[in-house]
Amino acid sequence: MHIRHLKYFLIMFAVLFFFGGRPTEFGKENTFFHGFLIPNPVIRIGLGANLRDLLIRSSSGMKVYEVNGGYTLLGDDVEEARIKGEREALTEKFVLLVAQTNDRKEAEKIASALREKMSGRIFVEEAREAGSGGVFQVKLGDFLTRGDALVGVGRLNALGIKDVWIVREVVTLEESKPHWILIENALQSLSRDSVLYFIPSHPQSVLSYNGRNYRGILILRSTAKGIVLVNLLNLEDYLKGVVPGELSPDQFGEIEALKAQAVAARTYAVKNMGQYRTLGYDLSDTPSSQVYGGLDAERPLSTQAVDETKGEVARYRGELINALYMSTCGGMTEDVENIFSGRPEAYLKSTECGYEKRPEWQIEGPQSLVPIPAAGRDMSPDLSELISLQVLPFRTDPAFFNEPCPFDEAVAAIRQALRVVGKAGDGFSPQPSELDFPGLARLLVSAFGWQGHVENLLLPSEVNFSLKDVAGVLARDRNNLAYCLQMGIFPFLAAGPQSAGRAVTRAEAAFALSRVLSGYGDPYHKGVFRGAAAGTIEVEENAQRKILRPSQQMFLVRNLDGSRSFAGRLTLLGGERLRWLEREGELPFLEVLFPANTNVMDRSSRFNRWQVRKSREELEAVINQHYPIGSLIDIAVRKRGPSHRVLELLMTGTERQTVARGLRIRTALGLRDILFEVDREYDAEGRVTHFVISGRGWGHGVGLCQVGAYGMAQAGAKYQDILKKYYRGVHIDKIF
Repeated sequence: MHIRHLKYFLIMFAVLFFFGGRPTEFGKENTFFHGFLIPNPVIRIGLGANLRDLLIRSSSGMKVYEVNGGYTLLGDDVEEARIKGEREALTEKFVLLVAQTNDRKEAEKIASALREKMSGRIFVEEAREAGSGGVFQVKLGDFLTRGDALVGVGRLNALGIKDVWIVREVVTLEESKPHWILIENALQSLSRDSVLYFIPSHPQSVLSYNGRNYRGILILRSTAKGIVLVNLLNLEDYLKGVVPGELSPDQFGEIEALKAQAVAARTYAVKNMGQYRTLGYDLSDTPSSQVYGGLDAERPLSTQAVDETKGEVARYRGELINALYMSTCGGMTEDVENIFSGRPEAYLKSTECGYEKRPEWQIEGPQSLVPIPAAGRDMSPDLSELISLQVLPFRTDPAFFNEPCPFDEAVAAIRQALRVVGKAGDGFSPQPSELDFPGLARLLVSAFGWQGHVENLLLPSEVNFSLKDVAGVLARDRNNLAYCLQMGIFPFLAAGPQSAGRAVTRAEAAFALSRVLSGYGDPYHKGVFRGAAAGTIEVEENAQRKILRPSQQMFLVRNLDGSRSFAGRLTLLGGERLRWLEREGELPFLEVLFPANTNVMDRSSRFNRWQVRKSREELEAVINQHYPIGSLIDIAVRKRGPSHRVLELLMTGTERQTVARGLRIRTALGLRDILFEVDREYDAEGRVTHFVISGRGWGHGVGLCQVGAYGMAQAGAKYQDILKKYYRGVHIDKIF
């Protein structure tokens, strides 16, 4: 064979070999695409289907090839290419899910029996939703409108088939096909069945699609779902774009949790390789497979987690597990078969989201203040902060703060406040006077240099409006006092007719300074609690750990959902968010921002507990999207699983009753999870007007709890322990 012909033969062989459903190889050899290296193993990720208008760019040049019975170079060292396809307008169709079973033969038997009783397209399809491997669904359809689908539901109900689920699908009347490509202002027509390859010209060049950067190469081809764009890249590089999308290192910055997520994501990817082989790729970039954000999503900490677990997967009795995971389990995960109606898996059983080896630490606060009211709120936590900042003298008796504030004390406190915000205050030398509200306003405007604010940012009409209920204000003080009122510094004078000439208490002066300081740079350190030893506290700030000593006069404040109170002693589990002040390596003030009052590992998630309130009409509209029950009368729980998730929900309407099961309950009610309780509100005639649904968790509730993994890592667990906690009986193995 001629050398040139041999070259093209080998090229075409490689094309067919790599994109014709070839299983991924986990050898050490590398894959080259016209000189561009992609280390094995490779994976193909679908970035979109039925596309019509695509813009592909390169950071430093790319080659564009058309494959259509030959291998044609359309552009060399190209910066961008725009591909235009053609397709009909989008529309929708509906199918009815009649039954499902783990046995294909049984599903075919059900379908055959149904065909004898009614006409229409009746078929069996394997479920593709996450966790549904080995589930075969019997479906009836297609229906062009929801009304037609409702007629089908009625026909099935007449046959005694009650549990029918309406599935809406977006379709196109004619799938998209490549039409033309624009490369460097040159328009080139394409065959309707062309396959296009976009290959970086240089090892450092990166391709982008619609503004998002991707490693590897891009392939565009026609399929049964129209134009599909595929990103082919190394498996480990793919995971670097998955892990931060599934578990954000910015919010959940624990390396051991991220490593557990990396192993779970790698296992899922390898286990489900080829899931979309008929469309020319392995997995999609959406939550239906795993969220993949490409190169732009990568973060250093999550990349480190991928690198440090390279090639590691989870197996159960030698087989790769179906590594399902969700955001927040709400304290306990569920058996997989209860959620996805698939076969039971010994490693996906209900598990409490706790950590048996979790340590506990006791932190004590020797000082506190009794409640000191000012402006309708307890000022004592704010006073303790000002004391810790040395703006106020160290006093804890409430009578002291309820007394009138002497002029000299106010001046001294203001000077200390200037120091806290980094102002010199050299020109601040006020003459002694009575400390009423106009006098305190003069001090603050002079000390903090607000004269320009008062002159230029305040209208005369605003001054009159702010002071209409305040008596005894001299003309020289009106603007200063109005500015302080408008900025919320003196709420004491805004509640009704007041006299500005009364003495300012120490608590009121302190409140004013607290409001002033809140408008400047935050003097507090922020981080998380890591542990404690005799006389020391270990904290982490900006990924750096340090040891601090509580001072002999430390204020310890508990913050629970914004409600602050002093604590003589707190029990910490590790990972709690902290806010503190430092002075010469000591802690005069420590605030603990508590999550929900529980010991479960996902307690830091805002979805650990949630509540929604829906009117009867709102819930009725959501339910009727899938279950045509008419006007909603009530919903009732019929069955729960080991995690107390609702497994069967009876929905009663004016037209029929029906039962939703498993994960369909979440969709039918529009909830975050199916771990919930229902309360009702009634009108005067005793009819339900609203449903108040209190729940826990976010996701399907099976497998690895991501926020729970974060909590375990905060408590010191290693990634292997985390994986074995949520996937029972697995072992970690390397596949390459």
